[in-house]
Amino acid sequence: MKFDILRYNKMLEDNHIYIIYSGPMWAEKLEGLAEMLQSRLNLDDLSLNAAQSVFSVFIEQMNNMIMYSAEKECFDRVDDKRLEISKGIFIFGKHKNTYFIQSGNVMKSGSVEMLKSRIDYLNTLDKKELQQYYKQQMRMEDDNPESKGAGLGLIEIAKRATSKIDYDFIPRSNDLSYFTMYVTI
Repeated sequence: MKFDILRYNKMLEDNHIYIIYSGPMWAEKLEGLAEMLQSRLNLDDLSLNAAQSVFSVFIEQMNNMIMYSAEKECFDRVDDKRLEISKGIFIFGKHKNTYFIQSGNVMKSGSVEMLKSRIDYLNTLDKKELQQYYKQQMRMEDDNPESKGAGLGLIEIAKRATSKIDYDFIPRSNDLSYFTMYVTI
């Protein structure tokens, strides 16, 4: 299949998209994307605080994708073990003076309501309340049986975002939904 690269390039420029990646995501890939993002942020001569916020949100979104994506690409390794690599999409851009990071991945539909209620709750808190909630959650166990972390990633994203976390869940089947998260800084 041949693509009209000039048309796609124009679309990316018109939407102020600097980086877009769709496909398998693993730790080494994260490092490469992180370097690309850091180079882009250096070109924009951001304040240290803004650059750290963008980078932190990026890392949290990518870690969530790696840990929770229900769409996996499987590989047989030489040592007879199967390697499962998560799949998803990441978009980074800038509109006027605001950066945006959007990520998307397939997730289990059974986790949609829990994730929705967590994000909705975080969107009700101001920055001071988010800081207090973060400290409180550090001392508690995560109640999500599918959680592979301490449950602090979403709080970190909410703390660094300059507006509420925007998200959507699009049902794909009875068992799977597509989750997108849009964060501005």
